[in-house]
Amino acid sequence: MSQLGLPGFDPPTPTDRLMFLLYPDASTADRIAGEARRLREALGLRGQILLTDRFHLTLHHLGDYVGLPAERVRQGEAAGDAMTTASFEVSLDRAMSFANRPGNNPFTLQPGEGLEPLLAFQQKLGVEMAKVGLKPDKAFVPHVTLLYDGQVVPAEAIAPIRWTVDRFVLVQSKLGQTRHIVLKAWNLVG
Repeated sequence: MSQLGLPGFDPPTPTDRLMFLLYPDASTADRIAGEARRLREALGLRGQILLTDRFHLTLHHLGDYVGLPAERVRQGEAAGDAMTTASFEVSLDRAMSFANRPGNNPFTLQPGEGLEPLLAFQQKLGVEMAKVGLKPDKAFVPHVTLLYDGQVVPAEAIAPIRWTVDRFVLVQSKLGQTRHIVLKAWNLVG
């Protein structure tokens, strides 16, 4: 039996993903794109670099859905509204792949030094999510995906790309369409 309880019917394929993300500012995104091009060339990677405006760091995944449930969006907005946090800095200072699926390994930039403010922010948002009935992500490996490739590249240090995080967003991702829709954004206090 399927999840719907009807024999012979597969559950519908999700069309939408709901997430809390951090987007780098345009200048930082350009620096990330430049580093992606440099690393792709230096390492002989063949994957297509993601569009600059798609670079992001995922804080929490709120689920995949067929359509976007209004109640989940309201819960996400309530969790975001409860956040009062100062802006903080992230330093992307290493590049590495996740061994994901053959031929589809995310090649990423990750923070190393000064990770504590990012971890604290992600955890605080998780607490606010739990208060409104959402399930926060327990595992958090902060990263910005640059491209997907067949190779698995071990961690290597890069010249740090520093970024002041001054806002976070609730995003609807249209699965399979490479499209993000910002549902709500919150600025962090000076």
